[in-house]
Amino acid sequence: MKRSWQDSIHQQRGELARMLREPLGQLAERCAPEWGDCDALDAVLVENFSSIPHCSILYCVGMDGIQICNNVGRKGIVPEHLGRDRSRRPYMQEAVPVWGFLLSDAYISLSEHRPSLTALQVVCRDSQTLGYLGADFDLRNLPVTSELYEEPGDWRQVKGDPAIRGTVFQQSRVESPMDGNLEQALSILEELLTERGVFQCQIHFSNSLATIWTLDDPLRYRILDHETLSDPDICLIYPPRTYPPDAAIAPSEIGRILNTLQSLRLTDPTIYLRMASINIFNGMVSVTFSCDGSHYMPHGEFLTKDTSFWF
Repeated sequence: MKRSWQDSIHQQRGELARMLREPLGQLAERCAPEWGDCDALDAVLVENFSSIPHCSILYCVGMDGIQICNNVGRKGIVPEHLGRDRSRRPYMQEAVPVWGFLLSDAYISLSEHRPSLTALQVVCRDSQTLGYLGADFDLRNLPVTSELYEEPGDWRQVKGDPAIRGTVFQQSRVESPMDGNLEQALSILEELLTERGVFQCQIHFSNSLATIWTLDDPLRYRILDHETLSDPDICLIYPPRTYPPDAAIAPSEIGRILNTLQSLRLTDPTIYLRMASINIFNGMVSVTFSCDGSHYMPHGEFLTKDTSFWF
């Protein structure tokens, strides 16, 4: 079973917390005897900055969220932060767990406007809670320790612009140049997908064009306009390629998918297909209709639905 993006975030945060909790706890113990002495705290943070992996800034704050020393970064003391009120920052609004360590949710930093997060470690002396040791992290500097998130293959429906949905029955499909030559255009796309190394395409029916991505140059897209999709010679530009054995969509299913898209485009004059996409590796088909509603559906499930389901 594929993990959700929330599961992936939870795993990543757990591994980061395990990496940071012990060194921050040790540094908090070194800060406790110097609490209330700005210069002494600055010196402790400078001396121990390298012990906190991937850290951007260290500082100490009281229980009221007011900073009681300067910021300390990789290059040493960063002045003019003594007395700074951090009480309204997102990480200060979260409840610190009873074990005294908090890894905050990510937020956008004030200074760099970058996604960041903060670790807070409670500082105690003689069983009295004095405040917090804070460590800020730029997400660019943190290692990604979890597996790459995979998009789930479940059917997902996304509602579009309410203004468009509200007037859908006041409109009617206007035939686009592609509509008048749709069978040939889709035959060209079938050739490109099954024989010429195209692994993803987006078909913009109302705009009479398609956007394609190829195995030979996957980081750049190419636009095929109506004129291009009217000329089978375009296939000569893309060299023959063996259909990828790890594709989730079989080559024999590409034509069936495209035929279904043609029906969804032409069957109903009011509820009609505006845009569709196919990706042969994740096996998904997306469709967006005149009501601006979109569906992301596994291709096998998509092929079981006839026009009565959509209309």
